[in-house]
Amino acid sequence: APTLSELMRWYCLNTNTHGCRRIVVSRGRLRRFIWILLTLSAVGLILWQCAELLLNYYSASVSVTVQFQKLPFPAVTICNINPYKYSSMKDYLSELDKETKKALETFYGFSEGKSKVRRSVDEGNSTGSDFFKQIPLLKFEDFSKTATDLRSGQKRKIEGSVFHKDSSIVNSGDSNDIIGFQLCDANNSSECALYTFSSGVNAIQEWYKLHYMNIMAQIPLETKEKLSYSADDLLLTCFFDGLSCDKRHFTRFHHPLHGNCYTFNSGENGTILSTSTGGSEYGLQVVLYIDEADYNPFLVTSTGAKIIVHDQNEYPFIEDIGTEIETAAATSIGMHFTRSRKLSKPYSDCTETGADIPVENLYNKSYSLQICLHSCFQKAMVDSCGCAQYAQPLPAGAEYCNYKKNPNWMYCYYRLHEKFVKEQLGCQQICKDACSFKEWALTTSIAQWPSTVSEDWMLRVLSWDKGQKINKKLNKTDLANLMVFYKDLNERFISENPANTLVILLSNFGGQLGLWMSCSVVCVIEIVEVFFIDSLSIVMRRQWQKAKKWWNNRKRHRSGKPPQASDLERHGHDNPVCIDEDLPTFNTALRLPLPQDNPLPRTPPPNYSTLRLETAFTEQLPDTLEVGQH
Repeated sequence: APTLSELMRWYCLNTNTHGCRRIVVSRGRLRRFIWILLTLSAVGLILWQCAELLLNYYSASVSVTVQFQKLPFPAVTICNINPYKYSSMKDYLSELDKETKKALETFYGFSEGKSKVRRSVDEGNSTGSDFFKQIPLLKFEDFSKTATDLRSGQKRKIEGSVFHKDSSIVNSGDSNDIIGFQLCDANNSSECALYTFSSGVNAIQEWYKLHYMNIMAQIPLETKEKLSYSADDLLLTCFFDGLSCDKRHFTRFHHPLHGNCYTFNSGENGTILSTSTGGSEYGLQVVLYIDEADYNPFLVTSTGAKIIVHDQNEYPFIEDIGTEIETAAATSIGMHFTRSRKLSKPYSDCTETGADIPVENLYNKSYSLQICLHSCFQKAMVDSCGCAQYAQPLPAGAEYCNYKKNPNWMYCYYRLHEKFVKEQLGCQQICKDACSFKEWALTTSIAQWPSTVSEDWMLRVLSWDKGQKINKKLNKTDLANLMVFYKDLNERFISENPANTLVILLSNFGGQLGLWMSCSVVCVIEIVEVFFIDSLSIVMRRQWQKAKKWWNNRKRHRSGKPPQASDLERHGHDNPVCIDEDLPTFNTALRLPLPQDNPLPRTPPPNYSTLRLETAFTEQLPDTLEVGQH
C-alpha cells in the first residue's frame, strides 16, 4: 500500500497545485531550519568547550609525595643578638652614647649620675661633631612646626613640606611627648622629611641605629671581626647525632648587623652531614654563652641568640626570618623537610636560576626572592645616593655610606626606602619567586634550663669547661641551650605537573565532538573535505567557467559573428531539463519547470495491485462448485 507521502507526492506532481507545493516546500524549509539551528547550536557549544580547553591548557596539577629516607642535615647559622662586644666598641661609640644619655636625661630625667653625665657632655661639646648638631632628637609640640632640641634645649622651627609619621600614631598621653628627628636634603634645605614616633623607645633606637651605621661603615672589616664574638666565646658544648663536635664544624661569616655568625654544616669543605634517625638526641645540641653583661644597652633591648635553618646554597637572612633563642631556657626546634618545585613559564611567573632577572646577585648564593629584592634596593641606593647601604653587600666599585663622604645619604636613604616599601621603586615588579626551593618547617618549644636542683653543679662544670677564658662564675642568664633536630624523616616533595598535554587536549576535543555531534576522526576529515576541498573545487570550477565564457565571447567578437540561439546559456525556466549528475530530491523536483516544447508524460497513478483478489488455488474445489450450483 502506498504511504501518505507517496500519495501526496503523486498528487502534487500531477495536479501542479500551488497550495500543495507551498505546503510541501514550507514543511521542507521548516525541517531545514530546525536542522540548521540544531547544527549551529551544537557547533557553538563545541567551539565554546574547545575555547575553554585551550584557555585552560596551561594549568598545573599539584602532587604531594612523601618518602621516608635518610635526610641531609641543613645548615644552622647562629648569631648573638648583640653584634659586637660593648667593651670593645666603647671607643668608637663614646660620642654617640653621650648624646643618647643626654637626650634621655633631658626628655625623661634619666641619669646614671649627675656629675658623670655633665662631664661627658662637656667633653662631647669640646670634641663634638657637627653631625649630631644637624640631626638631633627633637620634641614636637602638638604636631606644630616648632620643636625643642633635646641636646641643647632650644626651640627651633621645622621647615619643609615633606613630613613622614608612623603609620598609626596613637599617643595615650600628652601630644608633647612625641619625639623624632628631621632629615633634610643637603643640597636643598627646603626639602625635608620629618620622622616622628609614638614611643620614645622606638625614636631613640632608630636615631641610635642611624648614627651607629655611620660609625660602623668607617671601620675596616678585619677590625670588626676582632670586635665581635669568636667561636670560643659563643660555643660552650656541641653534639651532633650523638657525637661530640667543636668549632671546627662551624664556619664563620660576618654579618653587617649581627657581627660574627657561625654556620654548622655549611658544606664549605664539600661534605654535608646527614642523619638517619629522627628525634632530639640525634640532632644538633649546643650550649651558647651569651654574656649579657657585655651588651650594648642602646642598640639591642633583648638578650639571647638568633638562629636560622637554611640550605647550604642559600644566604642566611638573619634579620628577616631568624628565630630568637631565649637565655636560661632549653629551646627545642623540630623540623619537617619539604622540597617544592613549580613549573616555569608559561605556567607560572617564576625563574629557574635568576639568569633572566635584570638584577645583579650581590650575595654569591643561589637565587631567591629576598636576594633579588635586597640586591635591587642596593643597586638603586648606589645609583641614587652615590654610596651603598651598610646592611647589605657592596656592589663592585661602590663603598658604604658615611656622613663624612656622603653628608646627604641619610635623607636619600629614607626617601628611597619609603619608595621601596610603597612598591614605587620597581623591585617588586622585577623580582620573581624561585621555581624550586627547600623549606624546613620549624616547631619550637621552650623549657626552663637549667632546673633549680641542677643549676648549681651544671654552672660549676660549665665554668670549669670554659676554663681561664672568663674570670667569673657563669650565670644561667648568660647561657642558652639549643637543640635542632628532625621530628621525622619524611621528605615531602610538592611538585606541579602539566594538567594538559597535546594528547589530552586532542582526547578532550574528540570527546566533545563525539558527545554533541557523534563525530569521529573520519567525520572531522569529511567536514574538512566538504568545507575546504569541495568549496575550493566549486570556486575553481566557477572561475574556470567564467574564464571559458570570457574567452568564447572574445573569440566571437574578434570573428564578428553574432551569437547563435544555441550558444546562449539558458537559465531557470528556459532550461528544458535539469542537467545534474545527482538525482533530484522531492523538493527540488517540485521546483523544476515543465518543458515548453515537448511536455513530458506525467506520472501515472499508483498501481493498486495489492487490492486485487487472487485465489491461492489453481482449481476450484468440488464442494464449492456444489454450493455455487445451489
